Amino acid sequence: MSDHALRFPIGKFEARETYSGQETAANLQKIEELPAKIETAYHLLQPSLLDKPYREGGWTARQVIHHLADSHLNAYIRTKWTLTEDTPLIKAYNEKAWAETPEVNADPHISIELLEALHKKWVLLLRELQPSDLQKSFLHPETNKHVPLDRMIALYAWHGEHHLAHLNLILNSEF
Repeated sequence: MSDHALRFPIGKFEARETYSGQETAANLQKIEELPAKIETAYHLLQPSLLDKPYREGGWTARQVIHHLADSHLNAYIRTKWTLTEDTPLIKAYNEKAWAETPEVNADPHISIELLEALHKKWVLLLRELQPSDLQKSFLHPETNKHVPLDRMIALYAWHGEHHLAHLNLILNSEF
């Protein structure tokens, strides 16, 4: 398997200008179901596999799981900013550095528990939004682009599946 295929086992995210209500509902379903899928993968991982990367130079299973909680927590906060401020400039963060902070050495189940609670609250909020709310956007400081909430929902639905595929690569030792 090529390095690109290992990095992006489900392909790269391809943003669109708009998403239908049906597409957004399907993306919310993926976000809602992610914690249970990560929990299942976690229980299938032998302890020795937690520190195995999904590709040479890639994150370990432990780092991937902790990253999901960190990343989706940031997405939740970005959602709240977008709903409560006028096109907020969000704060970017160094994902690579966050994947190396000391708590990442802990049992990743703590991040799964965080994901479970976070996704319940986040999905509850997102499902209550009106179509006009889904067009509200934030400004990303690195790209200087406006990101509407419906696109962010699509991105994080993809993001969860993307990293779940990384965990499955480790489980299946496809590299």
